[in-house]
Amino acid sequence: MFSSYLQIVVQTIITFFVLLTLARFLGKKQLSHLTFFNYVTGITIGSIAANMVILKTILFTKFLVSLIVWCGLTSLISYIALKSGKARVILDGQPTIVIKKGKIDRAALASTKINIDDLTMMIRQYQVFSITEIDYAILEPNGMLSILKKPEFQNTQKTDLKIYPSAPAFIPLEIITDGKLLPRNLLEVGKSREWLDNELNKANVKTIQEVLYAEIQPDGNIFIQKID
Repeated sequence: MFSSYLQIVVQTIITFFVLLTLARFLGKKQLSHLTFFNYVTGITIGSIAANMVILKTILFTKFLVSLIVWCGLTSLISYIALKSGKARVILDGQPTIVIKKGKIDRAALASTKINIDDLTMMIRQYQVFSITEIDYAILEPNGMLSILKKPEFQNTQKTDLKIYPSAPAFIPLEIITDGKLLPRNLLEVGKSREWLDNELNKANVKTIQEVLYAEIQPDGNIFIQKID
């Protein structure tokens, strides 16, 4: 029994230093999981390393070779992507504009398999609570969202201009997404269905099913984007 534990200790030490060496070899891009390919590669390397530690010695050298070959292939692919723009597009993908000139691009969302709820969640992570503040939003190959705000919402501090606005009456919340009403959010902002129907009528919208996205604004007005 002692020998089996000693075997595990020895294999763990060897695996540790092999991974440390290979991690330095693969570079910071792999460590940061910049793309889906890097993410999958990292998981695979971790899985192979775990098997090296746990499984029997007779398989240890096979897993070691597999680990080295996998890291070698990863480096080769990264080098090809570095030298070839076309290969880089295939391996890493391209950024996708999901909001363009303040309008949600429904086709872009469909192509990236992201729904409007996912998009608004990602936007809120940047402390942006209203679609109307955004000029462009780009979904990067690593799944992160990059946002360009409209000029009037960019970084100038109101206090620098001696402007001290009052607190907004409402927090921006989506009321309709993909033609479906969100009753809980409507209740949260203290608005009735009758109020919503009146606002839709003002925007020449006959039914909720015609609306791609509707959002309550800080001043109590509603932003509506119809389905094209």
